[in-house]
Amino acid sequence: MGSSPFLNQVRQELRLRGYSLRTEKTYLQWIKRYIRFHHLTHPEKMGAPEVRAFLSWLANKQHVAINTQKTALNALAFLYHKVLAIELGELGFQHAKQHRRLPVVLTREEVRLILEQLDKHHRLVFSLLYGSGLRITECLRLRIQDVGFNDGSITVRNGKGNKDRKTVLSRNLHPALHAQIEQSLAIQQEDNKRGYGPSLPGALGKKYPNAFRHSAWMFLFPSVSLCMHPVTGVICRHHLHDSVPRKALKAAVIKSGIRHKRINCHTFRHSFATHLLEAGRDIRTVQELLGHSDVRTTQIYTHVIGQHFAGTCSPLDNFFG
Repeated sequence: MGSSPFLNQVRQELRLRGYSLRTEKTYLQWIKRYIRFHHLTHPEKMGAPEVRAFLSWLANKQHVAINTQKTALNALAFLYHKVLAIELGELGFQHAKQHRRLPVVLTREEVRLILEQLDKHHRLVFSLLYGSGLRITECLRLRIQDVGFNDGSITVRNGKGNKDRKTVLSRNLHPALHAQIEQSLAIQQEDNKRGYGPSLPGALGKKYPNAFRHSAWMFLFPSVSLCMHPVTGVICRHHLHDSVPRKALKAAVIKSGIRHKRINCHTFRHSFATHLLEAGRDIRTVQELLGHSDVRTTQIYTHVIGQHFAGTCSPLDNFFG
């Protein structure tokens, strides 16, 4: 099914509209799952009732999280609205239950302890996650032009929701970043001698054939090997795959001896937000740095530190006041 003419049509539409390869892969997976759920019936012969049944099945039988159900809905909405030009109208499906879970947050000492267990290369990656509030994919997609030493900023391009934003850059990372840039440029120079370079966004390579030679477009964390670009077919060097730092983090957490918390890459972003709020930063500022569309998403961190109590203390405290 993966190479069917219909799915290729969906893939082409996604690429024409500038969706990321990660979103393309996710949407195609959900569309294939939807088709299989309805016994390989073509989506043109289905509509709102079938979409409603599928989304309700995900909630009632598969017990998926609400965000998982939303992703499936987004994929099917794209399929019908953008590819098939069919309006679904009001679906009225059974929504997945939303369970609010507080994010796992590290103390400053725990952050320091984990960073100490990492080699210089991975320490820089996780220092950026914590110091700038980046998602792991945002960090690994950084190019040299995105590092602003003069104004102390990191520019995140095509982040979640296809949005650009700026966030803070710690001065403490300047030496390590300069060293990392030198290493990346050395790799680029060797690649350029053989006619290769970093993978480029969209149709930039066609518009500017020599862009792969410009240092601005080199990835800050390049992959160790060349690959074929999945869209253009050009041999290039992509950024480091996220499985590499994830494995490094797992080993570092074991070495650190922190066993009472479930720690992943996103934990450092959670810790960034929580520690800024603890330091008295305005929630709107933190929202902007994180790139949240809705401040309610950012407010979850006020529950982590207890700010939602607005200074309220336990009545038991009055017994010993």
